[in-house]
Amino acid sequence: MKATLLLTALLISLNLSALELEQKPQEAIISGENGGLVLDGSQWSSKSIKEKVYVMFYVDPDEKDLNEHFSQALKKKHYDEKYFGSIAIINLAATWKPNFIIEKILKSKQEEFPRTIYVKDKNKILVKEWKLADDSSDILLFNRDGKLLFYKAGAMNEKDMQKIFMLIEENI
Repeated sequence: MKATLLLTALLISLNLSALELEQKPQEAIISGENGGLVLDGSQWSSKSIKEKVYVMFYVDPDEKDLNEHFSQALKKKHYDEKYFGSIAIINLAATWKPNFIIEKILKSKQEEFPRTIYVKDKNKILVKEWKLADDSSDILLFNRDGKLLFYKAGAMNEKDMQKIFMLIEENI
């Protein structure tokens, strides 16, 4: 009986901060010593996920190639930037690689892909607040109201890709 109550309490507490489909996640802010926008170091807030359909990549630098096939397929879609955007949040705390090297790479990526919002997460803020997978490659899709439509931790397969492209096209 005690074990059942403890397990139930644990599951309820885990659910309170985890992401739920069709729901807007609790606000998450990445700023200051926790990181921020690669462009200028300013604060990033999840409240900025609105008015467009956004795909978000939350990536451990050591897993950057895990969903490259999806990233390339997404580029080929050429979605109108007026209705679609992308966010790449790099989980700097998940790697052994020095931050200054990754930050240099991110600055060049930001210049190469100015339409993508690049964010540095130095202290696993989204792992803690949204319960995203750590040491992985997470793909999230949000509608124009900021509600989560899709979440995948790990490698995207063909079925996942078909689903996310269908959701993007339905919500643009």
